[in-house]
Amino acid sequence: MKEIIDEIRQAFDKDAEACKSVKEIEELKIKYLGKKGQVPALMQHLRNVAVADKPEFGKLVNDLKVYVEKALERSELFFSEKEEASKLSQESIDTTLPGRQKVLASKHPISAMIDEIVDTFISMGFSVVESPEIETDYYNFEVLNFPPDHPARDMQDTFYIEPNVLLRTHATTFQGRLLETMKPPLRVICPGRVYRNETISIRSHVFFHQVDGLYVAENVSFQDLISTMSEFIRKLFHKDVSLRIRPSYFPFVEPGCEIDMACLVCEGKGCALCKNSGWLEILGAGMIHPQVLRNCGLDPEKYSGYAWGLGVERLILLRYGITDIRLFAENDMRFLAQFPSL
Repeated sequence: MKEIIDEIRQAFDKDAEACKSVKEIEELKIKYLGKKGQVPALMQHLRNVAVADKPEFGKLVNDLKVYVEKALERSELFFSEKEEASKLSQESIDTTLPGRQKVLASKHPISAMIDEIVDTFISMGFSVVESPEIETDYYNFEVLNFPPDHPARDMQDTFYIEPNVLLRTHATTFQGRLLETMKPPLRVICPGRVYRNETISIRSHVFFHQVDGLYVAENVSFQDLISTMSEFIRKLFHKDVSLRIRPSYFPFVEPGCEIDMACLVCEGKGCALCKNSGWLEILGAGMIHPQVLRNCGLDPEKYSGYAWGLGVERLILLRYGITDIRLFAENDMRFLAQFPSL
């Protein structure tokens, strides 16, 4: 049997010497080490070897396998380097061409604005919490005093996953969870993505971002709300900005209002973004409805508070003069590259 092994070794040496490329080395590897190769085939002869000679025969086969593997490895490395050198010799490099500029990563403008809003409210004494984007009907609507027949519950406004499970339509869903577990005084904000089944336009999208908040304590007034929002806008834009307060209805506040900001894109002259009004709504707010406090186990005779829902994208539109909210969701690098310092 030793003679057979020596013959295979000599045949391999001859074949290896004749190889001229990596491809031929791969074919040689299959011929000698593949499942049907000559080295594995030697193990079939093991059954015909005397019991006393089996250890020696097994060692000879294994030595041959190691010898073939190492020889093929050396040859493969040699021809790989040779072929790579040949490719490089055929290539040319124009050293006069400018180098490729590395693009530095930066925050998405929405993430940057949320961070700035959060930092501003923290500087004003607010804490930050999170709430789930997939929410129950109870926390999204019922605890916030939405009547059963309210239009917002309809499929035209809300994305339902199951009959009582939905994608939250506002970040105010944190109110019920917070007021059920913590006692006033509470001064808290909740940033996050929200979803509404709306027509996509330059002013609205089916998903957007809010920073909602509340302040609950004793003797909280509507004037506290207006003062807080005015100070927040002044801090965020680093200047005095004209605000307009309009009465409005929301089931979870009473009285309710909407706060508009003078359009900085057209400077109040009128444009497509502000619908030629010179104003753009940035948040809805109001005094927390007494029924919401009762739903959460608080006495409205003792506690009062205000709450708001702030649109993040609209603040970015106003700050940078952007006229189409859809740009934030398109991942167009030409648009995002305009915010390198964020």
